[in-house]
Amino acid sequence: MKNFNAKYQPVITLLCRLLLGSVLLVAGALKAFKPDESAGAVAAYKILPTNLAHLIGYALPWLEIAIGILLIIGLSTRFAAIVGTAVMIIFIAAIVSVWARGILIDCGCFGGGGEVDPSKASEAHRAYLMEILRDLGLALTGAYLYFFPYGRLSIEKPLQNIEEQ
Repeated sequence: MKNFNAKYQPVITLLCRLLLGSVLLVAGALKAFKPDESAGAVAAYKILPTNLAHLIGYALPWLEIAIGILLIIGLSTRFAAIVGTAVMIIFIAAIVSVWARGILIDCGCFGGGGEVDPSKASEAHRAYLMEILRDLGLALTGAYLYFFPYGRLSIEKPLQNIEEQ
């Protein structure tokens, strides 16, 4: 396994950067120009006071976009991976929280969000599981990038090589 990672690490890092970066960029872009929907989706989790939830709902899409761009171009990869992983862990905790409290919502991860009709409870519970698994996979991708931040097509690697000379 060690030889496999040593041989393919630059390509694996590129794929991880593109995967996590693209998901964050798309999720942020779909919410950025609908700030009221984004704020409502965050408030629907009923974890934070409404004013704070709305503030986070307005800011979160722009954070996702910024982190997504950094990951895609390969700049400040380790920092972006830490923030991206933290965001995914927070999303997992929020989804687990609403699931445990029996609240039925659409996560709002890619726009929309808010309460779901109680007649669709089984669909919402399946969605929670899929969202948790998806975000867990993305968090693991971010963790990999923390340990192996330098890969192909990265702006950061050439800068590091210049500094070493």
